[in-house]
Amino acid sequence: MQYINYRESRQRGTADFPIEYHHVSPTHPQYIMALHWHVEFELIRILSGSLKLTVDEEEYTAKAGSSCFIPSGTIHAGEPDDCVYECLVFDMNVLMNKNDDCCRLIRRVIDHQVELPHHFPESCTEINRIVWSIFDASTSKNEGYQLVVLGAMYQLFGTIFATHDYRPVPEKQTRTHRRILQLKQALEFMESSYNQPITLEEMAESVGMSPKYFCRFFHEMTHRTPVDYLNYYRIERACYQLMTTNLSITDVAYGSGFNDLSYFIKTFKKYKGTTPKKYLR
Repeated sequence: MQYINYRESRQRGTADFPIEYHHVSPTHPQYIMALHWHVEFELIRILSGSLKLTVDEEEYTAKAGSSCFIPSGTIHAGEPDDCVYECLVFDMNVLMNKNDDCCRLIRRVIDHQVELPHHFPESCTEINRIVWSIFDASTSKNEGYQLVVLGAMYQLFGTIFATHDYRPVPEKQTRTHRRILQLKQALEFMESSYNQPITLEEMAESVGMSPKYFCRFFHEMTHRTPVDYLNYYRIERACYQLMTTNLSITDVAYGSGFNDLSYFIKTFKKYKGTTPKKYLR
């Protein structure tokens, strides 16, 4: 899964069936789910191991047999621990049809009028049974699988509403909402400028903070320093370029914002546990 952009904005699946499936194992180049957000919703099922998931400022540990629901627009990231997991990223509007009652309920989710749980542990047997059927149909690609997927999605949200496993969205505290918007702004600045020299002062200035306060703010939100996260993002971009282009390691290093090849290799080893040569085409 290409979690190399903080704000993903691309076509999911097809125009007629906007649902995209990903299988992620330890051999996947983007095994660690980097901090990002997108306008679509997302379902995750944990096949083995565990996934430490962060959604906005909340943290969950999802274990094998459990599933997760990621609302649109939320900043999320995941740290897998010997984990194999799968994701379905989808446009919720695919569930909007001419049935007014269905549209009314789905619209409450799309418009964030209700807040669904982000994590369904193994004890949520009925919910996870439905989630499993969605993923199993998606991976089968059997004739008519689209009907099974859509039917199971209706069943999933219908079960959540029937059991009242949701809550009205509370009024966002001004400070919390502002912090999330500032983090998105900082991430977008890093994304657009990662291949250029960026100073801590410039990162702080992009969100109107002093460098000292920005460092504290960023660490509170991501559990990393701004410089550490910038280097991590640069390595993610470099890894992707090594796998998809014929550029040399030197060209990739300088094109990813590093001005020293030996430092690039050292940093690459830190985050990937191996040398860049492993990812050459």
